[in-house]
Amino acid sequence: MLPNWATLSYLVAIVLFIIGIKQLTSPATARRGNRIAGLGMLVAIGVTLGLLHAGWLYIIPAAAAGAVVGAVASKRVAMTAMPQMVALFNGMGAGAAALVALGDWHRITAGGQSVGTIDSVTILLSCLIGSISFSGSIIAFAKLQELMRGSPITWPLQHSLNALLLGALIGIGAAIVVTGAWGVLLIVFVAGALLLGIASVLPVGGADMPVIISLLNSLTGLAAAVTGFVISNYALVVAGALVGASGSILTLLMSRAMNRSLANVLFGAFGKVTPGAAAAALRPDQTVHPTNVEDVAVLLCYAQQVIFVPGYGMAVARAQHEVKELADLLEKRGVRVLYAIHPVAGRMPGHMNVLLAEADVPYPQLLEMDQVNPEFARTDVAVVIGANDVVNPAARNEPSSPIYGMPILRVDEAKTVVVLKRSMNPGFAGIENHLFYDDNTLMLFGDAKDSVARVIAEVKQQANA
Repeated sequence: MLPNWATLSYLVAIVLFIIGIKQLTSPATARRGNRIAGLGMLVAIGVTLGLLHAGWLYIIPAAAAGAVVGAVASKRVAMTAMPQMVALFNGMGAGAAALVALGDWHRITAGGQSVGTIDSVTILLSCLIGSISFSGSIIAFAKLQELMRGSPITWPLQHSLNALLLGALIGIGAAIVVTGAWGVLLIVFVAGALLLGIASVLPVGGADMPVIISLLNSLTGLAAAVTGFVISNYALVVAGALVGASGSILTLLMSRAMNRSLANVLFGAFGKVTPGAAAAALRPDQTVHPTNVEDVAVLLCYAQQVIFVPGYGMAVARAQHEVKELADLLEKRGVRVLYAIHPVAGRMPGHMNVLLAEADVPYPQLLEMDQVNPEFARTDVAVVIGANDVVNPAARNEPSSPIYGMPILRVDEAKTVVVLKRSMNPGFAGIENHLFYDDNTLMLFGDAKDSVARVIAEVKQQANA
């Protein structure tokens, strides 16, 4: 039984976790929510350390080293690399949960005791979920960091082999629980779980990374909750359950935003580009309308409403600060400026919100899809910065398209659409975007950051003229 002070303190930590997650539902309060949840974790850690009677010689140096690494990493990682960091942190949390469960198994067996059925099941569950999430997160990190190919990696009988591996792990786990023979079987069990995590994420392409990161986050929370049962820490159970539940809800919402099932995201190898797909983007019956920074500057200066539509290309170019500077110049000229945010734009949930918040874009200007879509019909210029599939009209009017039915930003309804893009290559879905060929679409080719900077210079020149 815990002392009363510890129980009360854990309750305070749990309340802070709940308030923090609630605050994360809005960009305007997300920073405060992070701080509140962080305070809750500090309370939980403090209570846990206060209950210890030994091990300080190992815990304090390890905690200090971890704090230094975390602080330095958070300061030095660029905002554009936030998806990679989130994936890596997910993996570290899941790996830690699995290691704690293994540590508890070692504690029990080192004393010559046998592991009970309940303890065996919870330890194995924690090892299974934690190992899958750990190795899967590492693969997600490698793809996002471009240490390996970002497109789906598939092989023959992939799903059957993965199902066979999962069945084998369940069988090994059952054998461990029934016979109590851990040893080599436990090593094989953990190694198989790590392999399953790798095999599950390899076939996922870049377009689906926001969903996968959210799913891995949910699995990490679930692993932590199960580990809480293993070590009888109720604060860890509740914290893990909160993360697991919120991550699951977000995963389903992200899948719904793409009009696809979670099974299709995991097993569909969506975005696997066939040879020649890039070349097929140019169609003989349609014409691209290139433009230049001078004409774009004139369009923007004499517009009444402009909507910026950011995508992963803006993140790659690190153009968010230039976009904010351009928006400020237009607002000084009396132009109403808005930002259209698609739920799956970028490589993680809320990717565009994070980048634009870092550039100090006012939260009221960040409009979600349902809010901003009615605005396009009365918008003079929609500026698409590195977005592709989330603005593709094929999702609305081409039943044969793989993205048909996916909710999109209706930028094609604006009077003029300016697309900033490096080339005519297809997006993550591997299909051409007919928006780029519309009569009201102008293509400004080049690096987004450089293009916006040159437009800024032209707008300033217009103001001085």
